[in-house]
Amino acid sequence: VQLQASGGGLVQTGDSLRLSCVVSGRTSSVFQWAWFRQAPGKEREFVATITWTGTTYSDDSVQGRFRISRDKAENTVYLQMDSLIPEDTARYYCAAGGTTSAYAVDVEYAYWGQGTLVTVSS
Repeated sequence: VQLQASGGGLVQTGDSLRLSCVVSGRTSSVFQWAWFRQAPGKEREFVATITWTGTTYSDDSVQGRFRISRDKAENTVYLQMDSLIPEDTARYYCAAGGTTSAYAVDVEYAYWGQGTLVTVSS
């Protein structure tokens, strides 16, 4: 399974971005998808996840601003990010794996993309 993330960039506070993650390969083994992020000097942290049934969960820090979705036909997972703030600056990684209730734990996901950089200026 391969994941290719894109859509990052340099934006200003209050702007929006949409990240995309194309999933290819043996996708029949994937039942859950997620976005994590890692800011400079910090540990990787959970952002949002979506299950194969379409159920979504997101971290409190992005609740109401970010939304995860999936296009089954395109095998693509999106992260719509609105009202961006400087604290959202990080490299964003898409991840995928089997169904897990521990959705905020990065080791629960077997497959990872290379990440896309999001920088929010004040």
